[in-house]
Amino acid sequence: MLVPFAVPPGAAQTPVLSAPLNPRAQVVIARDPEATRLFEPAPARVSAMFNRALKNLTGTTQVSAAWLSLVSTQDVIGIKVVSWPGAVSGTRPALVAALVQGLLAAGIPPRHIIIWDKRESDLRTAGFFDLAQRLGVRAAGGEESGYDPNTFYDSPLIGNLLWGDFEFGSRGDTIGRKSFITKLLTQETTKTINVTPLLNNNLVGVSGNLYSLAMGAVDNSFRFESAPERLARAVPEIYALPQLGDRVVLNVTDALLCQYEGSERSLLHYSTVLNELRLSRDPVALDVLSLQELEKQRQAAHAAIFKPNLDLYSNASLLELGVSDPEKISVETLH
Repeated sequence: MLVPFAVPPGAAQTPVLSAPLNPRAQVVIARDPEATRLFEPAPARVSAMFNRALKNLTGTTQVSAAWLSLVSTQDVIGIKVVSWPGAVSGTRPALVAALVQGLLAAGIPPRHIIIWDKRESDLRTAGFFDLAQRLGVRAAGGEESGYDPNTFYDSPLIGNLLWGDFEFGSRGDTIGRKSFITKLLTQETTKTINVTPLLNNNLVGVSGNLYSLAMGAVDNSFRFESAPERLARAVPEIYALPQLGDRVVLNVTDALLCQYEGSERSLLHYSTVLNELRLSRDPVALDVLSLQELEKQRQAAHAAIFKPNLDLYSNASLLELGVSDPEKISVETLH
C-alpha cells in the first residue's frame, strides 16, 4: 500500500481520503475511419469526433453547453499537451485546435486559454506556438514561466539539480528534496484540460494523463525518472496535489495513432492507426485502457513483450485519483 511521504509545513499536501464505495469511471470513445490520412489528421473530422464525444460525456446537446458544464468564462484554462515527441507522435495540434475553437465558441476569452507543456522549445517544434498565434490564444512553457517558491512536492529523494530547476545553484542540506510547481498552475490558470497521445513509455507503460501532467508541472523531476518504482510513488502523489489534480476538468487520450514502441522517439513503423479519441473525467481509467491497447497492438505486431510497473496506477486509485480496475470502467463507443 502506498504511504505518502511526510511533508513539512508550507509544502503542498497530498490529501488523505477514504475509498469511495464501488467507484466507476465513464469513458467515451469516438471513432472515425477517415480521421487521418497517411498519418495526418483531417481537422474537420477530428473536430466533429471530439465534439460528439464531449457532448456525450457531459450529457448535453450543444458543444458550447458541454464546455460550459466544465468551465466558466471567468476561468483561465490551461490545455496541457505532450509536445516533446513532435506533432506526429505527440499530442496532435489538429486535436488541440478543435478544443480551442470549441472554447472560443463557448465564450471563453482568447487570453484565458493557454496551450502549455514543460518546455517552450518542444512546443515550438511541435507547432503549438504557430497554432496559438493563428487562433489568438497563448502558448507557454512551464519552465520558462518559472516555479512557485511556495508550492512544492517534498520527498526524501535528493535530486541532482539541473539548469532550470528552481534551486539550481543553491546550497544546503535540504536542497534537492523539493519539486516546485510551475507558476502556470499556481498563479495563472484555474482549470486544466489534459491531452495526451497513445504513446508507450518504457518506465510507466504510457505517457498518459497521470505521468504527463505530474512530470510536466514540476521541476527537479529527473530524480524520479531513473526507476519505475520511484515514478510509481511520485507521479500519483504529485498529481494529487490540489494545484494539479483538483483543477483537471477533462482528460483526452489522442488515439488517432497508437505508437506501441519507441517511447521518446517518433517511430511510425511501430504505430497503428486507430482513428479514435477517448474522453473521460477519470485520468486513471484512460491510462489503464491505454496500457491495454498498447499491449494488444504489441501482440498483434508480434513485438517484444513489455510488462510495465502497474503500481503507479494502483497507487493512483488509493489516492482516489480514479479507477484502475478495468471491470469498473464503463466504455461507450461512438461510430
